Amino acid sequence: MRILVTGGAGFIGSHLCEKLLNQGHDVLCLDNFFTGSKDNIIHLMDNHRFELIRHDIIEPILLEVDQIYNLACPASPIHYQYNPVKTTKTSVMGTINMLGLAKRVRARILQASTSEVYGDPKISPQKEDYWGNVNCIGPRSCYDEGKRVAETLMMDYYRQNKVEIRIVRIFNTYGPRMALNDGRVVSNFIVQALKGEDITVYGDGSQTRSFCYVPDLVEGMIKMMNQEDFIGPANLGNPDEYTILDFAKKVKDFTGTKSKIIFKPLPQDDPMQRRPDITLAKEKLDWKPQVSLDEGLSKTVEYFKNRLKKDS
Repeated sequence: MRILVTGGAGFIGSHLCEKLLNQGHDVLCLDNFFTGSKDNIIHLMDNHRFELIRHDIIEPILLEVDQIYNLACPASPIHYQYNPVKTTKTSVMGTINMLGLAKRVRARILQASTSEVYGDPKISPQKEDYWGNVNCIGPRSCYDEGKRVAETLMMDYYRQNKVEIRIVRIFNTYGPRMALNDGRVVSNFIVQALKGEDITVYGDGSQTRSFCYVPDLVEGMIKMMNQEDFIGPANLGNPDEYTILDFAKKVKDFTGTKSKIIFKPLPQDDPMQRRPDITLAKEKLDWKPQVSLDEGLSKTVEYFKNRLKKDS
């Protein structure tokens, strides 16, 4: 198949492109390089089935494809709050453009949504039928509400125009090719630890996150795309839950750093609990994460060590 991956030079997108190429597909990687990086896909450039298109999905584009994975959108608070209007436009206008393309060429489209649609949840674990607790006027809402509207658009194109859609809600994902300046907890802690800097925990560290290793997530996305009778939304994430403080201690152990753990005030609207209920993914997709946090973390620490060596 000819498969379009928007945001294909990003952290998750590049792993997805690689996996699809390994399965024998032609892959069109589309990225505007706001947060994506050529370093993530440079090793794919020699593959004659791989094409790179520099484009911003806020603008329409005409292509002939069989499937579309819509991943384009900055996903870490540092990046999506840098230009919040642009972030919302990417989720809303970008999704409209991709749905328009899917409708025209009769392609199936998968929307990479997010656990952020649940906001600061009042229930745990979060199930797909939970409507969430989102502040629609806060500093994070450009991302949270943008993704919620993207899901609305997907469902309306499905109901109104019979476009073949799939929706996944991605929980915290980590692994090689995360950006050094990503601003999310995994990269922050590892980079601080490797540099011997203080490890910064926001709040008292009692808030929880669930960490899914990127190849596991990509496997789930591909299974969802090729699932015939289920459109989602489906949670994709690792149901193992860790407090941020425990995770910081784990990173200290893995890196053998002398770094101290310090505490800073919690940012506004930062969710206190994140844990996916993946019952639907298990039932409908026969999917669950395979890689333990220890195994994934050791590979991720190794990646960041090499990155920092290269950059020094």
